[in-house]
Amino acid sequence: MYETMVTLVGNAATAVEHRLTTTGASAARFRLATSARRWDKERGCWVDGDTSFYTVRAWRTLADHVAASVSRGEPLVVHGRMRVWDRELPEEKGGQRRVSVEVDAVAVGHDLSRGTSAFRRINRTGTDPTPPDGRPGGGEEPTEAAAPPPLSPSPAPPAAAPATEPDWSSPPPAPTREEGGIASA
Repeated sequence: MYETMVTLVGNAATAVEHRLTTTGASAARFRLATSARRWDKERGCWVDGDTSFYTVRAWRTLADHVAASVSRGEPLVVHGRMRVWDRELPEEKGGQRRVSVEVDAVAVGHDLSRGTSAFRRINRTGTDPTPPDGRPGGGEEPTEAAAPPPLSPSPAPPAAAPATEPDWSSPPPAPTREEGGIASA
């Protein structure tokens, strides 16, 4: 309910980090860079404004698909729940205040206003449907997406996490039907 939903358009600033949580759920994380563009009347051209960076997190199936589909530098559109963290670093790290913005992604896709993309549906039932011409795959390349990179188990969680940051070792609960989620059959 009172969540801040945002849609961000930018470029993947880092490679996708893909791993399994301690509970066995798939998790992915990457940084997204966004820059505002404005028209400069004096120069007569478009100029980039300040760049903002966001940490994007994806869970479960979306995490697997992001890891298999997104590379550093690609233009993306990300939609999800925004969280802002304001924390103070320990004295041994300078004691400065830091603010970070994170987005728990609901949807991630390529920005098609800046290029093309080819979608490959993943068949969840394990059987390939036969198209009208009777040939599996319709005589084209296989429709299965490339498998995501091998997963390595996540390292043990730190002994003490900052009080202001949640435990990212397990994914958030799946949304219920009342919260607008889709129940799987």
